[in-house]
Amino acid sequence: MKILFAPSEAKRSGGDHQKMQFCFNIDRETILQKYDEIVKHGSKEAVLKLFGTKELLDVDIFHTPTLKAVRRYIGVAYEYLDYDSLHPLYQEFIDEHLIIFSNLFGPLCAKDLIPFYKLKQGEAVGDIKPEKLYAPLCKNLLQDEEILDLRAGYYEKFYKPNFSLKMKFIKNGKVVSHWAKAYRGKILRQIAENQIDSFKKLRDFSFEGLRLKEIISKKSEEIWVMKIEEH
Repeated sequence: MKILFAPSEAKRSGGDHQKMQFCFNIDRETILQKYDEIVKHGSKEAVLKLFGTKELLDVDIFHTPTLKAVRRYIGVAYEYLDYDSLHPLYQEFIDEHLIIFSNLFGPLCAKDLIPFYKLKQGEAVGDIKPEKLYAPLCKNLLQDEEILDLRAGYYEKFYKPNFSLKMKFIKNGKVVSHWAKAYRGKILRQIAENQIDSFKKLRDFSFEGLRLKEIISKKSEEIWVMKIEEH
């Protein structure tokens, strides 16, 4: 079973490796070169638009240290996963089972090595729209895998599995959005700690603080409606 995850706007700087490293052999060169060109030679307005920030940042994707992708991202879901505090055995599970969909780098294994970067969700890189570039490259990515899709809906533009299991979170009868990120991180951590590597094991497991309220079955997906029971 592979677990699909979104990246985060917040990223850790620095790194402990020198080169980028990817588990999926797809063509990223065009978009990376275009991104680097805009960052180094574009107008201030163009760079700020690309980053989605008010201030310029020190970004040089080809000449700065790299980090594991799962450690590079530090948004809400990643805070609740808290990868660094996991036992090495559980970290290895994450490294092998988690696929993160980056706006710039496309599909990443958790253990892939990437530099610090900034790219606003939905922003084109010059004339390249990341989702248009990566969708055909990802089409046959995980054909023989069971897929737990914990991404935000936007990332289906990059890759839509033939069949996946998804989760929706409700509290007080309402779907939650911000806290959904936290629970995705919590779920991922519990999956790693319990070595849940199949739909069968997933269906037999009860997540802490959550109760399975309903299963919605569709042709290409099964949606678990999870009720938040923590206070």
